[in-house]
Amino acid sequence: MANLQRQVQLKFRVTPEERALIEQKMAQLGTTNMAAYLRKMAIDGFVVNLELPELGELVSLLRRSSNNLNQLTRRVHETGRVYDADMDDLRQSQERLWDAAQKILTSLAKIQ
Repeated sequence: MANLQRQVQLKFRVTPEERALIEQKMAQLGTTNMAAYLRKMAIDGFVVNLELPELGELVSLLRRSSNNLNQLTRRVHETGRVYDADMDDLRQSQERLWDAAQKILTSLAKIQ
């Protein structure tokens, strides 16, 4: 009876690889009706856009923090001393990393 109500036909093409992926996802859900699966995904499915500028900032901060930590480690091995200024820099770097991570988590929490 549902087919009688559906009068509009939609067509689209996929590559063999894309079809295999669709069938793989259908198998994971335990469904064999491709039309029903595609209809459900087109209506209820969603695409998550994870372009977060905060992520680029976090990667940059991680890179700088890693470099600073490596330099500090070399200096400690060479001199046998840890300086307060170095520890303060390390603490500030960690705080910036945590702030960036918090921004990302906040952005992700908004995704529905």
